[in-house]
Amino acid sequence: MIEFISMNRLRLSALLLACASLAACADVQIGKGKQKVLLKDYAEGRVVDVALVDHQTGAKELLFISMPQKTLFLEGYIQGQITDYDDNPIEGVVVRAVAEGEAKAAEGGKAAFQTSSFDAGVTDTNGVYRIRFSLPVINRLVDVRGKFLYNPGFDQECSLLGQCYEPQVKESPFRIVFDEHDGTLVFAEGIRKVVVKAKKTGQPKQPLPEAKGQPKPGEGAPTKPAAEEDMFKGFGQMTP
Repeated sequence: MIEFISMNRLRLSALLLACASLAACADVQIGKGKQKVLLKDYAEGRVVDVALVDHQTGAKELLFISMPQKTLFLEGYIQGQITDYDDNPIEGVVVRAVAEGEAKAAEGGKAAFQTSSFDAGVTDTNGVYRIRFSLPVINRLVDVRGKFLYNPGFDQECSLLGQCYEPQVKESPFRIVFDEHDGTLVFAEGIRKVVVKAKKTGQPKQPLPEAKGQPKPGEGAPTKPAAEEDMFKGFGQMTP
């Protein structure tokens, strides 16, 4: 009986020590989360409302209890605007973001970012969309590549409703990099197409004055004067 009580006290002491150490670690992690997340922001307004958040991603067995295992995530919004060719904002256009690993997983490959998530964004009356993201911080670094899909179901929308908005650019690549060491956030996009339209200003300008000695438009080169008759014409021919 005494041995049983001593054993329980030993296990209880070990459990309290483990809980104290976990609490200390948790305090350190929470302290990091309270610090200013972005110290160097190169996203130029495309990535906003950024924060570091702890999420439970599993459990860790410790003695006879199960302790929650948490992972630090970078969360925020990617925002942009969609207009027509005349720069009028368009409402109701869907924009999706797909991580590179998710695209490979859809093809039967192994996902590189299984815990990354992007919520689809829909443009409001001002044509502005916001895509919420949650990306795991691995070794104090976030580096995710992916692509934007602009109104991906426009063809089905046309067939069902008889009208739709077909995007000029169907998709474009992007990359998000965040370094927790120095609080640097970088957002990069691939090549983007610029829309232009023809514009007429009225009557065309008068043509430039013609250079002297040059033929007028539509006229051929001046013909050379006919050659003079050969004064020796018929010379050497035998006359009957």
